[in-house]
Amino acid sequence: MEGTNVEVSLAKGDAATVLLYVARRFAYEIDMLRPGDVQGHTVQHTVGAGFESNYLSGTAIAIRPLFYPLGAQKGTGLSDLERVVIADILADCQDVVGWGGHEKQVKESHFQIDVRPGDPRLARLARRIRGEGAAPGSGAGSIDPFLPDRRRKAAAYI
Repeated sequence: MEGTNVEVSLAKGDAATVLLYVARRFAYEIDMLRPGDVQGHTVQHTVGAGFESNYLSGTAIAIRPLFYPLGAQKGTGLSDLERVVIADILADCQDVVGWGGHEKQVKESHFQIDVRPGDPRLARLARRIRGEGAAPGSGAGSIDPFLPDRRRKAAAYI
């Protein structure tokens, strides 16, 4: 993954572009990731919650799943400041990405593509992310999620 020493297996294309963006923002804005911190595609068919089946298609990642496991008590994983960053990432992804912290069975490490295959919002978001990556000084690593305007937009995602 760009900007880190981390590798993760994902579905190719727009899904990977978006999920890698989420992971890069986590690395730059919450804490740098190390090898083994991000899990993606798996062929293991055992899941603890229905949303975890997205790992089978390579359309979900878990960032530090041992720190933020499935079924942890809500509010015991990420700090309040880290939740502000997560809310900003979700707002930035315009409802294309779902977060396990919003699930009934909480898993704050889980992020998934939350639209159906072929949904134009995924392609549009991936194009925007690729464009930001090509423009110096924009995209992951250059965003301040604590700016008042960004906080207002992200408030619905906390």
